[in-house]
Amino acid sequence: MKRSFSAALAAFSVFAFAPAVMAQATATQSESYTAPEGAIEVFTPMRDETVLAGNLYLPEGEGPWPCIVTRTPYLKDARYGQPGAGDRYTDAGFAFLVQDVRGKGRSEGFYRAFIDDGPDGYDTIEWMAEQDWCNGRVGITGGSAMGITSNLAATYDPPHLDAAYVIVAPSTRLTGSYIGGAFKEQDSGGWSRRQGISEDVIANTARNYPDSAYWSNTEIGDNRRFIDIPMYNYGGWYDIFNEGNVRNFQYLQNEGRDGARGNQRLTMGPFGHGPLSGDLDYPNGGGLGVLTIDGVDQEIRWFDYWLKDIDNGIMDEAPVQAYMMASARTDELSDQNRWMSFGNWPPAPNYSEFYLHPNGSLSTRAPSGDEMVSYEFDPENPVPTFGGANLTFERGPMDQRQIGERGDYLRFETDVLTEDVMVAGPVTMQLYAATDGPDTDFMVKLIDVYPDGYEAIILDSAIRARYRNGREPDQIEMMTPNAPVELTIDLWDTAITFEEGHRIAVHVTSSNYPRFDVNPNTGEHPSDAETPRVAENTIYMTEDRPSAIILPIIYDPN
Repeated sequence: MKRSFSAALAAFSVFAFAPAVMAQATATQSESYTAPEGAIEVFTPMRDETVLAGNLYLPEGEGPWPCIVTRTPYLKDARYGQPGAGDRYTDAGFAFLVQDVRGKGRSEGFYRAFIDDGPDGYDTIEWMAEQDWCNGRVGITGGSAMGITSNLAATYDPPHLDAAYVIVAPSTRLTGSYIGGAFKEQDSGGWSRRQGISEDVIANTARNYPDSAYWSNTEIGDNRRFIDIPMYNYGGWYDIFNEGNVRNFQYLQNEGRDGARGNQRLTMGPFGHGPLSGDLDYPNGGGLGVLTIDGVDQEIRWFDYWLKDIDNGIMDEAPVQAYMMASARTDELSDQNRWMSFGNWPPAPNYSEFYLHPNGSLSTRAPSGDEMVSYEFDPENPVPTFGGANLTFERGPMDQRQIGERGDYLRFETDVLTEDVMVAGPVTMQLYAATDGPDTDFMVKLIDVYPDGYEAIILDSAIRARYRNGREPDQIEMMTPNAPVELTIDLWDTAITFEEGHRIAVHVTSSNYPRFDVNPNTGEHPSDAETPRVAENTIYMTEDRPSAIILPIIYDPN
């Protein structure tokens, strides 16, 4: 069946993570307040008697109806204050409630980003189920921050929650602020500054990566074992929460509780948390917003099936729809760019190692010598960021040639490909490395090199060396100077065809600023270091320490 994917961009481009607790004045329920056109303002008591405000939209005719809720920190009247804001749901026969989270908008309480959204989501869903306009069947929906509140509510397992639809949301709150222990300076720090958060609070956030009780009750990845409902995850390959949609689907589909296991759906498109930058444009790729297939709204279709028992065939279709990216220069689009259907994710790939070699080559041939490459990493001259999975600044498949030739930026690439290499699944870097000090960072990028030399970033990730064994307090360990260690760097998932005539490349460095804060190489946190030091970092490419990127290769089923 021919499929057409389109997206009406939604207002999800606001940051989805507040990296620190923020105070909000208690809202008031003013008698002079007027609800948006078509809405009824309702008030929901929480278990601690805090009252949350929401706008309720009801279908025409007689109820009760199945109900859908979204819970937002971005103000119900701002995002859903326009006439017809609830029509998409009410026209489909659902009552729809958009609620200000605790401490935001017209809701009472103290705002603590995502800390209270599990129990508050539970209380809201169960309250809805008891109202005379609700028939007891409830769904939850949302993207970005609203996707996070949806996931957190589901981990509390409300008895009347029957289904969820989640757009671009993570599997862990950590993803909003850190990658591999490196703090996301521009996205997390910069966004926080614009919200008026002090530098002291931002610095404390940057230090907060180690595991602690603070994270426990809001860690979706740890608590998704309690989810027992069908969930539709919709995400983007360049989105800041790529990993969340993919890995929440994977767990729930294959290891989840009864009710969740086998009842999940995943769609991944070639988009980011906002418009892509760079000279690539993926045709028919959808975007961040309403997903339609053949003109049919998939969210409504999902809730029709699970809240109304309408057998519309959605559960007879392949569980995974993934966009296979390929050559996509705006003036020369490849027909290899296409949507593909899979029975699961990853789609049973053959994992192949592509090894780094001291001469700058990348190949499936393992090194046989004892060579290595060293470079000096100066924290006062970091490698600049161009593209990637960013939020508040340029994002997507930008050209890495802008970085130029630097001694601290190592490029490795294959020979020109004589046939297509189709990759679909998680990408991992096994890097053997050393540093001459107590701590440093290592950054890795997966690159599609076009015939004209354009270096399109596909994935990138980081690891702060002290966290190489994990983030539990007993796992955090400084480096022994000049002693090589094995570093496993998770680059997340993708689906891309490296086409004939292109090259596959891996770039290795120790900074990527302002995407990440810059490690001072002293063992101190970046916010505490007064005098950073230049580090000598070494990448091993030897027979006994073969650094390699591991690519999940599949074969075209067509």
